[in-house]
Amino acid sequence: MSNVTLLANMTAMRDTDIQTVDRASLIDLRDVPINKDLPQRERLIDFVKRIRNPYCYKCGGIVVKESFSNNGKTIEDCLEQYMGSLV
Repeated sequence: MSNVTLLANMTAMRDTDIQTVDRASLIDLRDVPINKDLPQRERLIDFVKRIRNPYCYKCGGIVVKESFSNNGKTIEDCLEQYMGSLV
């Protein structure tokens, strides 16, 4: 799959319905090797190609659906806020 095709399919990947997805078609995150010898951008592209859908995959038999809000906060900001609320 070319990088252009990969990017064109990202919207379709994002819209995968976790209720109707064929579980057998999903890749287990634990089976995806990370090539640390590649530069960061190529490593990300390689990972997406291997996982096939970064928005919906399995992890130990559990189907995982990723989603992201467009609020400008990083995951670090969110975790810091969450951890602060526990104290």
